[in-house]
Amino acid sequence: MNTEPTHRLYIDGAWTEGSGDERIEIVNPATEQVVGRVPQATRDDVVRAVQAARRAFDEGPWPRMSVRERAETMLAMAAVMERRASELIELNMAEAGSTRPLAESIQVGIPIRHFRDMAERVMPSFAWEKPVAPTVGPGSIGQGVLRREPFGVAALVSAYNFPFFLSVMKLAPALAAGCTTVLKPAPTTPLEVLVLGEIAEEAGLPPGVLNIVTGDVEAGRELTTNPMVDLVSFTGSDTVGRLVYEQAASTMKRAVLELGGKSASIVCEDADLDKVLPEIMAGIVVQAGQGCALYTRTLVHRSRHDELVEKIVTALRYVKVGDPAEPDTVMGPLISEAQRDKVEKLIRTGMEEGARIAFGGGRPSGLDKGYFVEPTLFTGVDNAMTIARTEFFGPVGLVIPFDDDEDAVRIANDSPYGLAGSVWSADPARAYEIAKRIRAGLVTVNGGGGGVTPHVAFGGYKQSGLGREWGEYGLDEYLQTKSISWSVAGG
Repeated sequence: MNTEPTHRLYIDGAWTEGSGDERIEIVNPATEQVVGRVPQATRDDVVRAVQAARRAFDEGPWPRMSVRERAETMLAMAAVMERRASELIELNMAEAGSTRPLAESIQVGIPIRHFRDMAERVMPSFAWEKPVAPTVGPGSIGQGVLRREPFGVAALVSAYNFPFFLSVMKLAPALAAGCTTVLKPAPTTPLEVLVLGEIAEEAGLPPGVLNIVTGDVEAGRELTTNPMVDLVSFTGSDTVGRLVYEQAASTMKRAVLELGGKSASIVCEDADLDKVLPEIMAGIVVQAGQGCALYTRTLVHRSRHDELVEKIVTALRYVKVGDPAEPDTVMGPLISEAQRDKVEKLIRTGMEEGARIAFGGGRPSGLDKGYFVEPTLFTGVDNAMTIARTEFFGPVGLVIPFDDDEDAVRIANDSPYGLAGSVWSADPARAYEIAKRIRAGLVTVNGGGGGVTPHVAFGGYKQSGLGREWGEYGLDEYLQTKSISWSVAGG
């Protein structure tokens, strides 16, 4: 007997069955138990959602509301999110495999704060309209205004590792701008995202402004190619990101792409290694290493290499891997068997290319169910190796020695990615100068905050993506700029 809840699509302000019979089973990656089923949206389902968003933009009230009116609705949504936070946390643990502290903070708590901040602070202070200075031409004087207007229908495609976080970080600026949306979560983690439809209903978001479809490749392709969609925001691998970019180009959509990373921490010879250690550990164990901006390459001055490796290995011995439902679990599972296979293959590749495993490398003992891999540390790594250039998206860290600051910057930038980075030194001025030279979109100095604050621009250089997210920088991606000018004399 089927006891797991079966969910529906949210289209044009109503819950609806998909037009096909196929359902996607949502599996708890720690237990391998089915925790829900969602429709496998067909092309027709996605077209219905896009049409609803198109009508809501062209004919509905949302794009024509004042900024204050939109902000009031968004604040009502934030209040419902806050009330239902505990439910969202449980769903996140069940479908994404997050530990409770991670679910409570980054997965659910922080995106809700970002959503509220968008309505309370960003929207009221944003320059929605500003005058253009008068210009004098032959026999005439003109002036005008610059207006920021909503881009249109936005397709929002989020990833499995931080499903609620990523969806809310896209939805907040899209709604603030006055866009209408079709949101597609990853097929492995749709449950907490579907709750956003219920939140929208309760808060009074007009029908068609938010539509949610569940499905895999076919559903995504329809969103990226449909001519009624004006903008696509995608988070995922750089491989899929290239396909999204190509498909979006067929109808000249704006593309906002947040893709992969192989971020480097630079640890200078004068750094306090005890302060560095939590960042390195987080890069390995947070969400089992399934994070695009996690620091997975540790570049350390050669004189401190062995000391740092010893500290990391000692700390890894105390990491409990297991079911996130258990309160003392530090690291949970990977999202799927396929992802575990990919990570294990890359670990084997590292060994074949000559890197050494200082810790881990296998599966934890005693865990017969779930997609678990031991937290793993490689040493003896050359930056040209496959494991130094490929995103694991798993609990694997690398330690690479460098000789001086020039060498550190060279290694850090010798990557196809450029999402994040960090620098550690007892001399903040020196660290800042190094940070300026790292080709990445987000660089911290000595563990400085900013990684998840609402007013930091998040996005990457090179193959880590296009555009920026969060706060006013994310809002800007969902807006068009219109110049309106007129003659005031002559002409």
